[in-house]
Amino acid sequence: MKRLEGKVAIVTGGARGMGEVTTRLFVENGAKVLIGDILIEEGEKLAQELGDSVSFIKLDVTKSADWQQAVVAANKLGPLNVLVNNAAILMHATIADTTEEQFMQTVSINQLGVFLGMKSVLDSLKAAGGGSIINISSIDGLQAKNGLTAYASSKWAVRGLTKAAALEMGKFSIRVNSVHPGGIYTAMHGSDFISQEEADQFYTTHALPRVGLPHEVANVTLFLATDEASYSTGAEFIADGGWSAGLVNDALPQL
Repeated sequence: MKRLEGKVAIVTGGARGMGEVTTRLFVENGAKVLIGDILIEEGEKLAQELGDSVSFIKLDVTKSADWQQAVVAANKLGPLNVLVNNAAILMHATIADTTEEQFMQTVSINQLGVFLGMKSVLDSLKAAGGGSIINISSIDGLQAKNGLTAYASSKWAVRGLTKAAALEMGKFSIRVNSVHPGGIYTAMHGSDFISQEEADQFYTTHALPRVGLPHEVANVTLFLATDEASYSTGAEFIADGGWSAGLVNDALPQL
């Protein structure tokens, strides 16, 4: 039996990048998936390619009305069991150079979008007898970097949202966890204009000295979506190549 046989999932930002890989992996494992994205052409093309198990809907995660329509569409595939809050944006700017509008746009998509998603699916997951919500945060939800004021603060907020929701929803057999990718070779990382080998050069001091690949995060998300993770909630799951462990210092002894 496939690991997600009989389950229905919503994957936001599912038209490309890590969301696309997650969608493909879920379908391979027997799930029916509703792709929610603002990238209409890419989303419709992917849904057509993957067949009857996949539908697409235009979803702006910052709009409650879009979420309500998405939940209705997902329930047409069957009882909703899984939500993957994957949609996000990344902006590089110092505190001094970040405008109020830029900050709030980042917060609206990365933080408000997660909140609205969890709130919108709650009744459906309760009706299904439980389920799993997976919120994609970041290594920058565990630490921070200069130039990521808006992004890091929004990804830290996803951790807090995840833990609070886990405490509220657990009695309904709804699990809520966050996933924290490190550097992953997607368009957000620059895959449209640098090679994977070039991207690897940013990570030479990491325990695993290379850039991560989307399927390496999607596999963690898959685990959390399955019943195999039945006693995991309110927790952080890290796929960062050891970034959060520290950095290799060439001046110190090593193997």
